[in-house]
Formats: sequence, C-alpha cells, structure tokens
Amino acid sequence: MSSDAAAPQRESAGFQGQIPPVEPLLSEIIATLALAAHAYLTAEEGRAPDHASAEVAIDVASTAFERVKERLRPQERLAITQMLTETRMTFVRKRGT
Repeated sequence: MSSDAAAPQRESAGFQGQIPPVEPLLSEIIATLALAAHAYLTAEEGRAPDHASAEVAIDVASTAFERVKERLRPQERLAITQMLTETRMTFVRKRGT
C-alpha cells in the first residue's frame, strides 16, 4: 500500500497525517488496565469483585509494560512500575479476603 493510499485510512483512525509513537499509547493502555483492575476488585452494591477479570487486566498491563519499558523515559518507567506494583498488592490483598 502506498503512503498516499494509506492516508485516508490513517485519517479515519484519528492520526490526521502523523502516526503517534507507540510508547505513549501503551502507557495509556497500561494505566487504563490498572484502573480497570482496581474497578474489578471493588465490590459494589449487587456486584461482587471479579478477581479473574482483575487478574487478566493486571497480566496484560504487565506484559505490555515488559515489552515497552526499555523505550520509556526513566520517570515514566518508575511511575508505571509503582502503579503496577500497587495494583498487584491490592489484588493479592483483596483476593485473600
């Protein structure tokens, strides 16, 4: 596919002429999955915690982080490491109750 033929496809995907770097996209996905894991671990009225879904979200976030961590700035790497560690600790704590 030539670059001219791909332009409408990129624009319809929201890239409007530039394809963004993968690192910020993955950082956002990792953060979203960590937040989802916390939501799955929270019992709400009429809904029990969903430990299996939380575990999947944590596993996928961790795998994505391992794949991209060397390409992140040190501050981003540290922030995501801390976020995933806290999410894992919450999972272990809540799974045990």
